[in-house]
Amino acid sequence: MTNSIARTGPTPRAFDTILYGGLIAGTLDAIDGVVALGAKGMNPIQVLQYIASGLWGADSFKGGLATAGLGALLHYSIAFVAALVYYAFSRKLSLLHKEAVTWGLAYGAAVYIFMNYFVLPLSAVPKGPFSLPLFLNGIIGHALFVGLPIALCARRSSGSGDAQIGRPALQEL
Repeated sequence: MTNSIARTGPTPRAFDTILYGGLIAGTLDAIDGVVALGAKGMNPIQVLQYIASGLWGADSFKGGLATAGLGALLHYSIAFVAALVYYAFSRKLSLLHKEAVTWGLAYGAAVYIFMNYFVLPLSAVPKGPFSLPLFLNGIIGHALFVGLPIALCARRSSGSGDAQIGRPALQEL
């Protein structure tokens, strides 16, 4: 008897899942962050400096384009790591790329919770008050713009599901 969760069938390709998934997720998440934090009065440079503040603290806001560049580098590095983690798990659990929409949305929400409640408290990022709109944007945005594209890249690179037979991957939504 086989376990339906265990690996069966083709596995996602590392390059496609990690590179394309990371690039797409990083770009969509950056756009979402600029829009969400822009509504709170931050410009795109300040959003990237905020990311760099995880390493440099409040001084990152004094670093101009250099700390904004560091923020961009950190942001995409995190997106590539998120794609790498999803890829690693999807090699063992075919369900992750066969049911990419469901698991991608859940993964994106999990990434948000992990980053905001485990990683950021250990970083030098300036602490701010809780904001329900930013929290909801974070959960929904990470589900749609981080987890989903990574999962869809994993599915497409494995040749399974809708991508194999030519139907649009988002049709199952």
